[in-house]
Order: sequence, then structure tokens, then C-alpha cells
Amino acid sequence: MSQDEHARRGIDLDKPNAARVYDYILGGQLNYAVDRMFAEQVLTAQPNARERARLNRQWLRRVIRFGMDQGIRQFLDIGSGMPTVGHVHEVAQAVDPKARVVYVDNEPVAVAHSEIVLEDNENAAMVHADAEFPDDVLEHDTTEMMLDLDQPVMVVMALFVHFIPDSRDPARLIAAYRDALAPGSYLALSSATYEQQSEGTTRAVEMYKQSANPVTPRSADELHALVDGFEIVDPGIVFIPEWRPDEAHPNPSESGGLALVARKN
Repeated sequence: MSQDEHARRGIDLDKPNAARVYDYILGGQLNYAVDRMFAEQVLTAQPNARERARLNRQWLRRVIRFGMDQGIRQFLDIGSGMPTVGHVHEVAQAVDPKARVVYVDNEPVAVAHSEIVLEDNENAAMVHADAEFPDDVLEHDTTEMMLDLDQPVMVVMALFVHFIPDSRDPARLIAAYRDALAPGSYLALSSATYEQQSEGTTRAVEMYKQSANPVTPRSADELHALVDGFEIVDPGIVFIPEWRPDEAHPNPSESGGLALVARKN
């Protein structure tokens, strides 16, 4: 792809992009040299970054199965990133092929490849939008076609909100999605944290300041404040591997992140 084509598609190759870096760390191919160079620097500062990414993907799959167990058949994945094995629609539709999934991202490579993956799936679709503008997501033609917001929906924000600094009011953002949801809906959220973390996490966060997507890790108390108006379900706000695990993890804090699921009553 030429530089002009990159520019036309809105792909900035001057700075690493979080979605593409995450793809590389997970072993994907949907990334560029600038992302790979940055990811290798992150891996030097935080050698277990691949394990952290893997643990978050496992949590995501557990969350979707939980939603299906609660009768949820509609999912809105905010900041969905690159299509990977075990994506939301694969987990949900393995239980019920009629489960509907809308993915949302503003990274052009993630959008383009997600559209290819979903091309033959009538119950899953990709929305190219900036999730920080909820109306652009919720009133998008694709969202309105795929999801019935008068019925319960699970909104997924996996490692998304830590890219929203306090100056951009993440609580307001989450409240906007909450207010659009029917009672019985859920929010699933994971985020980087400084709680019980080593100096490597601090170094990695400092590095992300040079990327297109700086990170703001948050404590359990800070995440609790962001989900006002939701009721947090058991086991509460915990390290990612501790959220309803399939098997115990020897050192949950090594995940570098906290997770929660909350219900709108």
C-alpha cells in the first residue's frame, strides 16, 4: 500500500497504534513496522506483555459466555481492535448462531480486516466510528439495523477505557452508553492498573505516551466511579484472571489489569 493510500484511508504510520501493537503482541499479522518496533520496546520493558494480552482475551471469552448464560443475545464491542481467533461473535454464536454482534473501532486497518472476516456473517458487523462519540455509534445505520436497544445488550470495553484520559471524562462517556441501554443490559470492562505492579508497568505506560494512544491506568476505586448507575456483579472489581476463572492463576496481579462486569437494573 502506498503512502498516498495510507493517508487516504486515515492510517498514520508516523506513530504506533494501540490496536496494531496489540495485534503484533498477540502474534497477528495486521501491523506495520512502526508498530512492531514499538511493541518490541514494550516487550523489553514488560516481558510478560504477551501473557497479559492472552489473559485479557481469555477474560473476554469468559465474559461473553457469562452474557450468553444471562440470556444476552446482543453485543456491542467498543474499541474491538483487530479480528482475532475467539472474537466475540465466535464465542457467542457457538452458543446461539442468531446472537448479534456489532464491533466498533476507528482504526482503519482493524475496520478493513474485520469487514473481511465478517463478510459472510449476517449476524455480525463492523462500524467505523470513534467510540468517544456515542451518538455516532448508537445512531449508526449498521448499529440500528443489527441491535434492538429496547432489549438487553452487553457492551464490551476490553482494554478500551484506559485510552481515555480523565481530561476527556470517561465517566460521561460510559454514562452515555448506559443511558441508551435497556434494563438488564451489562457492561464488561477491563483496564490497565498500577495496583500491585512493578516498575516495568510504569516504563511501558511512559512509552505509550509516544504512541497515538497514551494509557491511563486506574485503580479499582477509580473504575468503580466510572460505572456509576450500574450494579457490579460478583466477584466485583478484580485482577483479570480472577474474574470467574476457568482455572486459578498463580499470580493474578501479573495480568497488569483489572476487570469487572456490571448490570443496568
